[in-house]
Amino acid sequence: MATKNQTLGEFIIENQTEFKYSSGELSRLINSIRLAAKVVNHEVNKAGLVDILGAAGDTNIQGEDQQKLDVYANDIFIKTLTNREIVCGIASEEEDDFITITGRNKKNDNKYVVLIDPLDGSSNIDVNVSVGTIFSIYRRVTEAGTPVTLEDFLQPGDKQVAAGYIVYGTSTMIVYTTGHGVNGFTLNPAIGTYYLSHPNMKFPEDGHIYSVNEGNYVHFPQGVKDYIKYCQKEEGDRPYTSRYIGSLVSDFHRNMIKGGIYLYPSTSKDPKGKLRLLYECNPMAYLAEQAGGKASDGFERILAIKPTELHQRVSFFCGSKNMVEKAEEFMQRA
Repeated sequence: MATKNQTLGEFIIENQTEFKYSSGELSRLINSIRLAAKVVNHEVNKAGLVDILGAAGDTNIQGEDQQKLDVYANDIFIKTLTNREIVCGIASEEEDDFITITGRNKKNDNKYVVLIDPLDGSSNIDVNVSVGTIFSIYRRVTEAGTPVTLEDFLQPGDKQVAAGYIVYGTSTMIVYTTGHGVNGFTLNPAIGTYYLSHPNMKFPEDGHIYSVNEGNYVHFPQGVKDYIKYCQKEEGDRPYTSRYIGSLVSDFHRNMIKGGIYLYPSTSKDPKGKLRLLYECNPMAYLAEQAGGKASDGFERILAIKPTELHQRVSFFCGSKNMVEKAEEFMQRA
C-alpha cells in the first residue's frame, strides 16, 4: 500500500511482484535511471554557474544543435545503464543508431532495452525553464544472450513494460508507470532521496488548458485550426486557457495535474510531425493511458502504431480524454 512518506526505493521493492517477469531486473533498471537522474539533476541545477550552456558544436541525427547539457545527460544515462549491465540495448534520441551492450563475458542475458530522450526541452536550459528526461522500457523480442537487433526497439508502444519521465524544475520529480497506474516521486535535495509525493496520478477527464505552439498556426492542418478556434470560443466552459512551455515533460506534467491537452500536430513544414514516436510519444502515451488520459496522432491510438524506423516522427495529441476525443472529432471532420 503506497504511503506518502515512502521512498522510491521502498516503493520499487514493495511493488516488484506486479511485474510480469519478477526477477528484480526491472527494479534494478528503474533504480539505475533514478541514480543517473540525480547526477543529471545536479548538473542542470548548476548550469547557470558554469560553462555548460550553449551548443556543443555538433548536431544530432535530427539535424538539431546539440546542447552541451544534452550530450552530458546522454553520456550519463548510457554509462550508468551500461556499467550496471542490466540492459542489453539502448536507443537514444541523441544517437544515430542503437547501442548493443555485451557483458564482461561478451554475452548478455539481460532481457530489457531502454529508449531515452536524455534531455527534453534543452533549448529552455539557458532561460531557466524546466527540462526533463523521458524513458521507455521494453522486454526484448529476440533471443536472450544474442546481440540485440532493430526488431527489439521497433515494438509498438502497447508492448512497453515501463515508462516515465524526470522533470528538473522548481522541484525534481520522477513520474513513472509499470502498467499499474502512475506515481510521482519528489527529490529531497538535502538527503538525495525521492519520496512518493503524487500517488496514483490521474488526468481529469476534462480540462481547461490547451498547449500548442500557436506560432505554427498557419502551417497546421485544418482540423487543428478548427479545434483551436473551438478552444478560444466564448461558449459553455470556454474559452480555454493557452499554456505552452515548449518542454514536453513540463507541458504534459502540468496538464496531467490540472487537466488539459497537448498538441504537436504535423505541419506543412513537418508533414510527419516533429516529435519522435519511440523516445517521446510512446512513453508519454503509455503514462497518459495509465493515468486515465488518451493519446493519438489525431486519428489512431499512439500505442497501436507499429514503428518502422528508430527516429520516426508522428503527430501527437495527448491529455484529458474528452479533450483529445474532441480534437480527434475536428481532425476527422476536416
